[in-house]
Amino acid sequence: MQIYHIPWINTPVRTVLAIWHQLTKTEIPELAKCSVLMRERSRVEETIHAMQRAGAGNLQVISDFDMTLTRFAHNGKRVPTTHNILDNRLLINEDCTKKIRALLNTYYPIEIDPSRSAEEKLPLMVEWWTKVHELLIEQRIRKDMLAQAVKESSAMLRDGYKVFFDHLAEQRIPLLIFSAGVGDVLEEVIQQNHVFHPNVHIISNYMDFDQTGVLRAFKGQLIHTFNKREGALSHAAGLTELQGRPNVLLLGDSLGDLTMADGVSEHENILTIGFLNDQVEERKESYINSFDIVLVKDETMDVPNAVLRHITSSGNGK
Repeated sequence: MQIYHIPWINTPVRTVLAIWHQLTKTEIPELAKCSVLMRERSRVEETIHAMQRAGAGNLQVISDFDMTLTRFAHNGKRVPTTHNILDNRLLINEDCTKKIRALLNTYYPIEIDPSRSAEEKLPLMVEWWTKVHELLIEQRIRKDMLAQAVKESSAMLRDGYKVFFDHLAEQRIPLLIFSAGVGDVLEEVIQQNHVFHPNVHIISNYMDFDQTGVLRAFKGQLIHTFNKREGALSHAAGLTELQGRPNVLLLGDSLGDLTMADGVSEHENILTIGFLNDQVEERKESYINSFDIVLVKDETMDVPNAVLRHITSSGNGK
């Protein structure tokens, strides 16, 4: 009788599983970067597979703007948010700048404090945004100066932004940008980077100018970091482009951003990517428990671009 020797029969189970995982894993090398943290890698890969099988026609992308699509820092220096861009002598005086900065120093630590609940933060965020908006209205900001202020600012979208915006436009995938910032400034940043494509939709705090082009108020409901759910629910119905797209790729830099997809009716797969920009050690655990993929101090769009590339490749679920 001939005995066949099967070499791997005595191999420890763990090794066999590791080999199997190696053979079946999603080919997205960017997910192996040391800045990438995942609670459940296998679930992330399964979701990406499911989205790929469904194809680009079933996908929509929902993203925050400040510190998500824009960089957090460059060469060790903070990159301005849409509110910070307004801190320009063309638009506001020095006294206003000091007051806005004092508000930031008071309320930003509260916004990112992991020991406080969202419910606790909510009224304080409303307080912060309202005070800032009142200060800006007092300055009688002129609409025709906004483009110049953006041009003079050091606003920067993340490395790889052009690939991200262009790819979504080519695939006709709607990009819904949900921002607690200033919509007029946000639009100007995207325009000046030449990526304001027809598939881009923005929900944000927009300025209301009088007939002479002077700021007199902010339009509609205030959007801040922790009430994006209400905004998502009230706006989603009006955007017909988003109907029939049950798969969502969601990008944000705050736990409050996770509610941005709540307006998507009958969603099938949601993959969330969170940018953990600062206070890493204090916030790492809550981010890993909340987002599917966490990017630590990563100033690029490499991972979102790689995920999108995979979803939109016609791979028959391979």
